[in-house]
Amino acid sequence: MSSNLTIDDARAGGTLPRRLMAVAGTLLLVGTYITLVITQPTALVEGLGQGVALATFVAYLAAAILLLAAVLPEVPVATLTLIPVALALNVILGQFVGSVMVPLYLDSIGTVLIGFLAGRRAGAATGVLGTLIWSLFAPTVLPFAAGAALVGFLAGTAARFGALRRIYLAPVAGLLSGVIVGVISAPVAAFVYGGTSGVGTGALVATFRAMGESLFSAVTKQALISDPGDKAVVFLIAALLVYALPGRLTSSFDFVRRYRVLGRRSGN
Repeated sequence: MSSNLTIDDARAGGTLPRRLMAVAGTLLLVGTYITLVITQPTALVEGLGQGVALATFVAYLAAAILLLAAVLPEVPVATLTLIPVALALNVILGQFVGSVMVPLYLDSIGTVLIGFLAGRRAGAATGVLGTLIWSLFAPTVLPFAAGAALVGFLAGTAARFGALRRIYLAPVAGLLSGVIVGVISAPVAAFVYGGTSGVGTGALVATFRAMGESLFSAVTKQALISDPGDKAVVFLIAALLVYALPGRLTSSFDFVRRYRVLGRRSGN
């Protein structure tokens, strides 16, 4: 009895610092995003040799560390082993799809997977870390770290409110999330480097521009076409991956148990 009280007291005592770290990480993400949109630093995509790119990288990295530190005591060791896999999945698929004539991204399956299993903070941190690692050899993705964090956050939110209890709800949640992410990503894509990311998505922007649309309008329309469809596919794939995992593994996640992410299956 006394040992249980000690454990509960320790958890309660650590709640406020973790919340403060989560708030600090979120504010750092939002502040960095707003700064990029306002200042529109074109040198950002020239690599970490540029001061603005290095400062952005450090700011996003600090935000990811704060978010992970906030959630780390609540996640099982399995999360720590899944995150590197999720990061690699994001980078490999994103790099491949970005080089072909497909107006999607598919670079956030790992992020959504972690969001589904470990919640919003872990999902957001995974999105940021994946973007930062990818930016080491593809600097043009660095400005989208905040958008990647938002994907993880929305995945955790969707799972928390039952999007995985019925498999058909996952792509619906992805579709809605894609609209939000598209709106957030469009200013960065337009102002930082002209919306030319990816062969397929860049082709859509070029098509809208040829029709007389302004750069911002073209990029926004492209985002609202590509992002909802992309996130619907990504959420569905990630949901299928979660359902394919052994029940013993999924139930080891406190987030899955606490919010009954998988419904009755969560308790198996």
